[in-house]
Amino acid sequence: MKNNEILAITAAEYIEDYKLRLTFNNDEVRVVDFIPLMQKGICKKLQDKDYFRAFTLDPFTVDWNNEIGFAPEYLYEIGTYPENEETTPLMAAEEQQPYGKK
Repeated sequence: MKNNEILAITAAEYIEDYKLRLTFNNDEVRVVDFIPLMQKGICKKLQDKDYFRAFTLDPFTVDWNNEIGFAPEYLYEIGTYPENEETTPLMAAEEQQPYGKK
């Protein structure tokens, strides 16, 4: 990724609880725990695990029903490195389907 390119999420995988494994267009991977983010306002909707797992990807970030989204730069900043760097994303952005739909 060049310095002037916009950071974007290219793949997302549900891991467990309220954690997603996110792959960014700079080829780096971060695990984000959304529990601290779902305590106020509209983000409380994410406490419903079925709703949380129904995320999709828009062209830049993770999205929940066009209601909730976070800047990819913010998710990159708060994310942690995965425990196993060898794993690869299971769901590419173009293949992502909402949870429960095929």
